[in-house]
Amino acid sequence: MELRGTTILAVKDDHGVAMAGDGQVTFGQNIALKHTARKVRRLYKDRILAGFAGATADAFTLFERFEAKLEQFGGNITRASVELAKEWRMDKYLRRLEAMLVVADAQTVLILSGTGDVIEPDDGLVGIGSGGPFALAAARALRRETALSAEEVARKAMAIAAEMCVYTNEHVTLEKIEK
Repeated sequence: MELRGTTILAVKDDHGVAMAGDGQVTFGQNIALKHTARKVRRLYKDRILAGFAGATADAFTLFERFEAKLEQFGGNITRASVELAKEWRMDKYLRRLEAMLVVADAQTVLILSGTGDVIEPDDGLVGIGSGGPFALAAARALRRETALSAEEVARKAMAIAAEMCVYTNEHVTLEKIEK
């Protein structure tokens, strides 16, 4: 599934996690409809961050399902993610959803996809959406060559992605959770 029209980046460090998302909503391949969308939000008593790439209505369906799983499993992000991924893969309706999620608490960052993937990155960095690879590459370089905080890495990497990806803009929503 090729997801266009967004960039979500999560950066984990020793102090917690920062998650950033751009604000551009596109229609097709050549029309920007909105510039200030919020694609990153707080869930489960403000202890979990979630960001989406893909179809907006599909993402909101996934947010609702994920939040229900978080309630069911007492905020355990890993268990809720695995259960959502299983349901997502097996349910005939959910399988048609065209979105991906990045979810995080203060210790864990995960990517969730409709193919049943629940992936925790080795380095605590995740980028999804059309600008995800650009933001991820910038974040890795910043992490290796600077002593910036997770929040600063996320902001600078998103700015670099916005310079390179036509589906990413500079209106960034950034949320963070500290340990």
